[in-house]
Order: sequence, then structure tokens, then C-alpha cells
Amino acid sequence: MGGIEWLVEAFGCSETILRDPKKLADLFDTIVSEMRLKPIGNPVWHQFPETGGITGVWLLQESHLAIHTFPEFQSACLNLFCCSKRSSLNWKTRLPHLLGASEIQVRDYQRFYNREKKART
Repeated sequence: MGGIEWLVEAFGCSETILRDPKKLADLFDTIVSEMRLKPIGNPVWHQFPETGGITGVWLLQESHLAIHTFPEFQSACLNLFCCSKRSSLNWKTRLPHLLGASEIQVRDYQRFYNREKKART
């Protein structure tokens, strides 16, 4: 038994979107809806006054969804961990529209809960 974790970097993003809590909440809602995730409560947001960058996290029954935006670099880092296997969102198609990004890099990691199983794969 294992899960999957996606680490997503978005570059060339709209600085305006990266500083807009409403737009980022819409992004989270889209990910949760399209991947059929089950949120626990509401997302928590923090905006840094110096740069306007935002950190957001949403606790999920599956685990968590997090984003860190860096408007000064026109970039964002997104992390989604699901404790069970599931299909991926098409990050490279969805994020350019949602973040105004020109480049998306996606890494996915299979997570194993049984050390012996991992050793055999």
C-alpha cells in the first residue's frame, strides 16, 4: 500500500495572480474538485507583506495540498500528497491557465508505507 506525492514548480507566472488570495483559493478549489479530494475544513493562507507572496495549505482526508508563491520571481511551488494512489491532474495543461505560467515542471513520487515492499519494487 502506498500513496503518491506531486511536486510542481510553475515559472513565468502572473505576479498579479501570485499575490491574489482569491485566485489561489480558486486554484485550490479546482484541484480539489477535479481530483475528487476531500477537504477537512478550509484552507489557511498567509501573505508576506514584503513581497506579497502567499503560502497556503489545505488539510485533506487524503493528506494535504500546499502552495508557496514567489511573485518577485514569477514562480510558485505546489505540493499535493495523497495517501492512496490516484490519477494525476494534468498539471501542464491546467496550471498555465490558472497561474498564467509559461513553464511547468512536475515530479511525482510513489510513497510506500511498508519498507519491505519498497525493497522488492
